[in-house]
Amino acid sequence: MLRLSIACLTLCFINIGALAQAKASECLAIAMNLPQVQFVSLAAHEVRITYTGHSTFVIESPGGVKAATDYAGHSGAFQPDIVTMNRAHSSHFTEFPDPAIKHVLRGWSDDPGKRAEHDFAFQDMRVRNVTTDIRSGVSGRWADGNSIFIFETANLCIAHLGHLHHELTPEHKGWIGRLDVVMVAVDGGMTLPTENVISVLKDLNVRVVLPMHARFSGSLERFTAAAEKDFAVTYLKENSLVVSATALPERSTVFIMPGM
Repeated sequence: MLRLSIACLTLCFINIGALAQAKASECLAIAMNLPQVQFVSLAAHEVRITYTGHSTFVIESPGGVKAATDYAGHSGAFQPDIVTMNRAHSSHFTEFPDPAIKHVLRGWSDDPGKRAEHDFAFQDMRVRNVTTDIRSGVSGRWADGNSIFIFETANLCIAHLGHLHHELTPEHKGWIGRLDVVMVAVDGGMTLPTENVISVLKDLNVRVVLPMHARFSGSLERFTAAAEKDFAVTYLKENSLVVSATALPERSTVFIMPGM
């Protein structure tokens, strides 16, 4: 049985109306840290997440919107409506995206001192970003050079951490809010070391973990061996996973898809 405080009850019903008009964030509403509160699930619709290689996943909303992460010019057999990109390496972006793509979101800004800012709704999906820093060979650190993209649909909060190079600050976590599904690089060196990846995932308290960016021999195996202490690990036979807000695993689970 769901436990609701007066504040939660008010927020939930406000969000129902806001979602219909302006796609108010369900994920950020829960970042307020209200004690002993669970928010009402608005729908039990399903979202399909398909891994197409390296750090690209295609997220399909119940309404048929398709978003491709770290789009470098290809997303398998899918024609995405939305693509997100990060510029740490050429395998995470393209300067020549398909003109048919409705929304191309770059996770960095070319203007010094500015950060990429995205927050919009397209049909039944909301997309926003939270920037983090990346290592840079010239300056040592590129402020706001990476974006964590958050996809909100069907009452699910789904994040692609991009080319994450450092653990998250309280400010990052406040802007991110609640997360149900996280896609995280597990190469163990080009992004975060394995132990730091595990720390980030535990801190975010996610229910579904999808590894990516396992470029080096044995990196996925090292990650799963370390993750087994705190997470369940499930190996899938297909490159896609269907999730819904009402059927998330009780224990935080790492799902390994073929080709990861």
